[in-house]
Amino acid sequence: MKRTYQPNKARRAKKHGFLSRSATRKGKKTLARRRLKGRHKLSVSDEK
Repeated sequence: MKRTYQPNKARRAKKHGFLSRSATRKGKKTLARRRLKGRHKLSVSDEK
Protein backbone atom coordinates (compact mmCIF):
# COMPACT_ATOMS: atom_id res chain seq x y z
CA MET A 1 0.00 0.00 0.00
CA LYS A 2 1.27 3.44 -0.94
CA ARG A 3 1.59 5.82 2.00
CA THR A 4 -0.05 9.25 2.11
CA TYR A 5 3.10 11.32 2.61
CA GLN A 6 5.37 11.27 -0.43
CA PRO A 7 7.94 14.01 0.32
CA ASN A 8 8.68 16.53 -2.43
CA LYS A 9 10.66 19.68 -1.63
CA ALA A 10 9.29 21.76 -4.50
CA ARG A 11 5.64 21.00 -3.73
CA ARG A 12 6.23 21.58 -0.01
CA ALA A 13 7.80 25.00 -0.64
CA LYS A 14 5.05 26.00 -3.08
CA LYS A 15 2.23 25.17 -0.67
CA HIS A 16 3.77 26.12 2.67
CA GLY A 17 6.64 28.44 1.75
CA PHE A 18 7.11 32.00 2.99
CA LEU A 19 6.00 33.64 -0.26
CA SER A 20 2.79 31.62 -0.48
CA ARG A 21 2.05 32.46 3.17
CA SER A 22 2.68 36.17 2.55
CA ALA A 23 0.45 36.15 -0.52
CA THR A 24 -2.87 35.65 1.31
CA ARG A 25 -4.55 37.42 4.21
CA LYS A 26 -4.83 34.21 6.24
CA GLY A 27 -1.23 33.33 5.43
CA LYS A 28 -0.11 36.70 6.83
CA LYS A 29 -2.13 35.96 9.98
CA THR A 30 -0.39 32.59 10.25
CA LEU A 31 3.03 34.26 10.04
CA ALA A 32 1.99 36.91 12.58
CA ARG A 33 0.80 34.19 15.00
CA ARG A 34 4.06 32.31 14.64
CA ARG A 35 6.03 35.53 15.24
CA LEU A 36 4.02 36.23 18.39
CA LYS A 37 4.60 32.71 19.62
CA GLY A 38 8.33 33.18 19.00
CA ARG A 39 8.76 30.41 16.47
CA HIS A 40 12.29 30.09 15.13
CA LYS A 41 10.95 28.85 11.78
CA LEU A 42 8.02 30.87 10.39
CA SER A 43 7.54 28.64 7.35
CA VAL A 44 9.11 25.67 5.60
CA SER A 45 11.27 28.13 3.63
CA ASP A 46 13.23 28.77 6.83
CA GLU A 47 14.53 25.19 6.90
CA LYS A 48 18.20 24.75 6.12
